[in-house]
Amino acid sequence: MEYKMNKRLKTMLIICFSMCFSVNNLFAQETWMNMIEQLVMNNENSSRSWENMITDLEELKEHPISINQATKEQLERIPFLSDQLVENILYYLYKYGPMLSDKELMMVEDMDIQTARCLKLFITFQHSDKEEDKIKLKNVFKYGKQEFSTRVDIPFYTRAGYHDSNKRYLGDSYYHHFRYSFRYSDKVYAGLTAEKDTGEPFFANPNQKGYDYYSPYLLIKNIGKIRALALGNYRLNYGYGLVMNTDFSLGKTATLSTLNNRSTGIKKHSSSDEYNYFQGVAWSIHIVDRLSADAFYSYRTMDGIVDNQFITSIKEDGFHRVLKDIEKKNTFSNQLIGSHIHYNGKNFELGLTGVYNVFNKVLNPTDRTYNKYYPRGKDFFNIGVNYQFFWKRFIFLGETALDKQGRIATMNMLRYSPKGSFQLVVMNRFYDVAYQSMYANSIGEGSSVQNESGFYIGLETNILRYFKLNAYGDFFYFPWKKYQVSKNSTHGFDGVFQLSFSPRYELDMFIRYRYKNKYKDFTPEEGEKITIPYIQQKWRYQLNYSPNNELMLKTTVDVVHHAYQDQEASNGVLIGQSIGYQLKKIPLKLDVSGAWFQTDDYASRISLYEKGLLYSFSIPSFYGKGERLALNARYEFNKHLILQAKYGWTHYRDREIIGTGLEQINGNVKSDLYLQLRWKF
Repeated sequence: MEYKMNKRLKTMLIICFSMCFSVNNLFAQETWMNMIEQLVMNNENSSRSWENMITDLEELKEHPISINQATKEQLERIPFLSDQLVENILYYLYKYGPMLSDKELMMVEDMDIQTARCLKLFITFQHSDKEEDKIKLKNVFKYGKQEFSTRVDIPFYTRAGYHDSNKRYLGDSYYHHFRYSFRYSDKVYAGLTAEKDTGEPFFANPNQKGYDYYSPYLLIKNIGKIRALALGNYRLNYGYGLVMNTDFSLGKTATLSTLNNRSTGIKKHSSSDEYNYFQGVAWSIHIVDRLSADAFYSYRTMDGIVDNQFITSIKEDGFHRVLKDIEKKNTFSNQLIGSHIHYNGKNFELGLTGVYNVFNKVLNPTDRTYNKYYPRGKDFFNIGVNYQFFWKRFIFLGETALDKQGRIATMNMLRYSPKGSFQLVVMNRFYDVAYQSMYANSIGEGSSVQNESGFYIGLETNILRYFKLNAYGDFFYFPWKKYQVSKNSTHGFDGVFQLSFSPRYELDMFIRYRYKNKYKDFTPEEGEKITIPYIQQKWRYQLNYSPNNELMLKTTVDVVHHAYQDQEASNGVLIGQSIGYQLKKIPLKLDVSGAWFQTDDYASRISLYEKGLLYSFSIPSFYGKGERLALNARYEFNKHLILQAKYGWTHYRDREIIGTGLEQINGNVKSDLYLQLRWKF
């Protein structure tokens, strides 16, 4: 009887929500990209891995999850869903049965409009019990989906490194790559990614193998006792990143649901990131109900400078454009072996991670005052315990880790959500000044899990009817010197205040203010170097409006103010406008964006998000005086063949030379053409 009443209630609620809640794809796409833009731009320290995040989410968007058949693990792949919201979605499906359309999303407890808009891009409401979805070997080859894509970037200028009079780059100025992928349901993934960066030789000395970088992978998931089996290139992320995380980490953000780094376990590596991956084998199995175990082994050669059998630096950028880059290529090797055990209880989760890795040469970075405690030696060992406890509306989570020398790193967070419109987070972290882990990546102000402690408090709540407030404050302390910080110990503060206004479902806007105060070295025109507070202030106003399913408008205003304490400030402003339009009669989608910018110098540079090609995310930075124009077009010849192109043009009004060194361009205009062809079969 209760179930029937729930079904009647559900039907009535669907009718009500269908009258007031509708999400068009353009607005949903823009909402999602706004969220990603905020995460990337607010977390400079995690920029090295954002490409992995974009690649994963783009692939998920191409192959959405069936919400009515989704498991907890599948929903946790979506980074902006909090743990509580994942549980609420599963409970809603259990209590009321399958969702019929996106209009039901707002009926899930704690679901807000922005999250519902984004979520629609990654899910489908179809229930599938087709023969092709059944796990049989013949079905894998018969019903598997394949995709081939290739991309080329064409610059309409010549950098100094390519001039015949001073040719230093070994290859041409074009960037190109290709991706081949095979997918069967969400069970089997295989593929190959190959990339050539600008300036790298292609089928020429000193590179005769064609592309500079190849990434093959095979991943099998959720078949019998096997949770995951990876061969080739893969990524790992366990606990909250204090021992192991080569996946993306969203770090500090005003969007509190994305604050804690979620353990994603074993993942394929299909992006063109040439550093954050392992090469070998990894597997995960169900031992008994709620208990699983992972094991992994990796052997790979790496880039860096080797001097007298000592590794003095590790090269992470993946560029091999000049002879010095070639000399650093594959100069040493690293082997890694480890395991992770995870127990998923009803009201708590526990995990144990152990990792041992060894280099074939001794890691000994060139001595600098700030890198006194950087990892040194030939072998490293780390062990960590991660935990998560649920009690009513409280969630306590964290991880505590030890290194080979017994140094400790710990991060602990308490999340309180008494109702869907209110969320409070308190987080404390302590990373010992000498803690050493080669593959750690977690929440922090610094770029490594070391030499830092901090206290974070964040708030997310609805105020009045159409307003939403997001804010956080992070107090951090560095007990030892940092790069460009000569003082022995320093402290600082990082805070964000964001107020959003959504009077209608097709219209929203926000204003965001960020304040950061941290110490940095400064050398006066007459005097010696001193370490004083460096204050950064950033304001952004943004308006998104989509009057129908074909048109999307976005307006942004950015203002920055940077200054050393008691010194002259550096200011900047950027005004941008973008228009997205989906033509009705032909399968063509256009995005046009323009911006005017004026900053005092490089210190007050401003970054601007632009629509990029598939699996790419473009946030160029601008300084000085000038204008920017970008045009993005996507045409579907049919359901199998898609062509996408982007043209970008930047004009500077305050210079006749752009860039420095080998990247210098003679002139005040920089323009590029990006082309991508996708074939799905």
